Amino acid sequence: MALTLQQLRYLVAVADYRSITAAAAAVYVAQPALSRAVQALERDLDVALVTRKGRGVELTCEGARVVRLARTVLAAVDAIEDIGAAQGGGSREKLCVVATPTLAIDLAADLLPAFTARHPGVDVQLVQRSSREALVECLTGGQAELGLVDLPVDQGLSSHHLQEREVVLVSPSGSGLPDPVPLRRLDGLRMVLPTRGTGRRTELESLFSHLGVRPVAALEVDERLAWVASVLGGHGSLVWYRDMASRTFGSRAEVRSFRPALLRPVGIVHARSSLSRPARAFLAHARRTAPVREPSR
Repeated sequence: MALTLQQLRYLVAVADYRSITAAAAAVYVAQPALSRAVQALERDLDVALVTRKGRGVELTCEGARVVRLARTVLAAVDAIEDIGAAQGGGSREKLCVVATPTLAIDLAADLLPAFTARHPGVDVQLVQRSSREALVECLTGGQAELGLVDLPVDQGLSSHHLQEREVVLVSPSGSGLPDPVPLRRLDGLRMVLPTRGTGRRTELESLFSHLGVRPVAALEVDERLAWVASVLGGHGSLVWYRDMASRTFGSRAEVRSFRPALLRPVGIVHARSSLSRPARAFLAHARRTAPVREPSR
């Protein structure tokens, strides 16, 4: 048996995209070549790793186990290459990651320090964009290679789901709302909202329309600091992520789950072009370390 790193990368791509065609496009190889590589791996291991499901594929139990081990192996290979890059006399590798202001805090506090400790040969630059639309432009324009963002995004980008984050209601003290708060209680509730026409406001309006509720815009502003000040000043409630709300407000405001719970997917996105080695390493690191955030009860 002679497993290759290429076979492992191809299998991981199949696991990520759940499609032979999409996986082949992601790793820039012809679909037949990728299929042959996965089939050869199955013959070497004498187990079925993938099975057809509709127009796509899914992993077997053995395939899922191999993928978990493959991610570990590929991450170790990247780390070993980093050691050589750090000790060598050549120029250091660079990676630019873009995020919206809220998620940039997560990057700065969690992902980036752990990644740079593991990959000392990579210099990472973190840039912020005020909206998802600006983030997409940053990626498609080549100013950054990876983006951390709420999903889904523009279909022209490749997306990698990382985790589900709970969306909660943050209210001034003494609001008298139940906990958890039924989604129907948003109807007529005074709220602090992003300005009209922005991507975030459009998403919220779509959510409200789906729920059949019409909150009252007590204040319309895009600055995060103004959101916080408005809630603390008693002007209205705010929809935000639980972890960010808890970190920002502490006990100074009331943070409630919704009933039923609202979860928002977060992931890493990039242009559909070949990723640099540091970008591949960062994506593998994020997949391995990102926690799954469950709603509090």
